[in-house]
Amino acid sequence: MSDKRPKPDDRSDNVEKLQQMVHDTIENIHASEETLSNVTGDEKEQILAKNRRRKEAIKGMREEIKDEYRHDQQQ
Repeated sequence: MSDKRPKPDDRSDNVEKLQQMVHDTIENIHASEETLSNVTGDEKEQILAKNRRRKEAIKGMREEIKDEYRHDQQQ
């Protein structure tokens, strides 16, 4: 019979994971900006909109990094 108990909350590497996610998202923004000169119209608007969402996501990830760091300091 399998153990159905939830695993303990291991947040020990959350800050590192979040920092990597921010780094990867920034790289995606830069890569998509490079393609902007090769596209027009709707495709260009889609890329610009996606980059706006990415930038908002980065703000959220950075806030979460701060929260995780504070949590780590309290432990």
